[in-house]
Amino acid sequence: MRFSTQTLLLQLGVVALVVLLSSAVHAWLTYDRLGREAENQALTLARTVASDPSVRAEVQSISALPAAPPAAELLAGPLMAAAEGARTRTGALFVVITDETGIRLAHPDAERLGEKVSTDPSEALAGKEVTTRNTGTLGPSAGAKVPVFAPESRAVVGEVSVGYSTETISQSLARDIAPIAVTAAGALLAGVLASFLLRRRLQRLTLGLEPEEISTLVHDQVAVLQGVDDGVIGVAADGRVSVFNAAAQRLLGVPDLAGSAWGTAPVPAQLKALTRADAAEGDAVELVAGGRVLVASARKALHGREDLGWVVMLRDRTELQQLTRQLDAVGTMSAALRAQRHEFANQLHTIAGFMSIGQPQQAQDYLAKLAGTGPLAFPVDQAELLQDPYLQAFLGAKGVEADERGVSLRLGPESVVRGHVTEPQDVTTVLGNLIDNAVNAAVAGSAAERWVEVEVLDEPGNGGGPGTLHIVVADSGDGLGGGITGDGAEG
Repeated sequence: MRFSTQTLLLQLGVVALVVLLSSAVHAWLTYDRLGREAENQALTLARTVASDPSVRAEVQSISALPAAPPAAELLAGPLMAAAEGARTRTGALFVVITDETGIRLAHPDAERLGEKVSTDPSEALAGKEVTTRNTGTLGPSAGAKVPVFAPESRAVVGEVSVGYSTETISQSLARDIAPIAVTAAGALLAGVLASFLLRRRLQRLTLGLEPEEISTLVHDQVAVLQGVDDGVIGVAADGRVSVFNAAAQRLLGVPDLAGSAWGTAPVPAQLKALTRADAAEGDAVELVAGGRVLVASARKALHGREDLGWVVMLRDRTELQQLTRQLDAVGTMSAALRAQRHEFANQLHTIAGFMSIGQPQQAQDYLAKLAGTGPLAFPVDQAELLQDPYLQAFLGAKGVEADERGVSLRLGPESVVRGHVTEPQDVTTVLGNLIDNAVNAAVAGSAAERWVEVEVLDEPGNGGGPGTLHIVVADSGDGLGGGITGDGAEG
């Protein structure tokens, strides 16, 4: 059984129990109140009858007799007429008058006249007024017993017992309980309706998921969001940042923004543009934030037909771009080394040819020439100024590429490298990008003679430490346009 159904049934049970208990308590209190009212009414009637002078005098006269008169005489006597008159006027169940020994002198049932009462009259005969709820010969009743005093005296000569049927009380309760039942039914209906509404709201807030599923999702979310290197930003449908994982904080260089408004969040404007209503889903943009090159994309988050907002993904491309540049440099060097191997093979064939035809002097002169100008024959002017074979091979390969595009690559007159490069990948990455940009600019330029000039100068370090390599690249391109600002030129 689903948790929402269990909750609904529990709520309905609680509501029904509360309504039933409240109704039962109210019904009992009403019954008790009606019983007390019947007792008080009986007490008032008993006092009225017992205080009647004629009744007091007649009871005193009968009590003075050695024995009670016969039933026929009592039935026709004034006490019977007074009691029955009071009973008929008030609707009481019974009005009974007894002497000081508890013998009935007046009773609704003529056959009971002259007999001792069925309930204990001792308290009333002792001069006390009492209210009672008991069952007599006429059935269950709520009544009262009041002593009858002799005229002009406080001597007890008998008692008056009055009772109202509890069935009458029950009938009154039935009339009074109808509004209570209607109220209870209305409360129960309201409780049922409120429970159903609460269940629907609970299902909407939890997306119809069970507590176990929610717990599993929370654990999975924490594990995924904190375990990936990609930045994840969740933007709710109301424009509030709902998720901002540690990777997003690290990539953007900002603290946790969860709970803040997305529109005022301190993030690049390109990210906010991805979540606009008119933004195309899945479009990726590249941006720079915190010294990193990031690729960002956003997708709509939907659950059925409900719009949950946006999920923005951030991927760090800084290391990838660095590796790409290094790979390009390695590829260029590989091409240069292949060209170098091919050139060496040609030179060895030339030397072998001189030796095979018996021209050792020419072979020696050829070797001396190679030693003076460098081992490569790339179209790079003054390549002999570079003593580092790595740089010489790289510039030679770049010269071949530039020559294929109609651009002459040459070394500047101030170039001189006497040492050896210790970080060839970093050097070729920077130098390769500069030369590629310069070749592109020369090809796109309007000059008839297209050229790129590279000046490379090494500066020895202090105390025999690592030195510094200075690089300057110039080209025959048209330069920056007039609309380029200083920031753009520097970038």
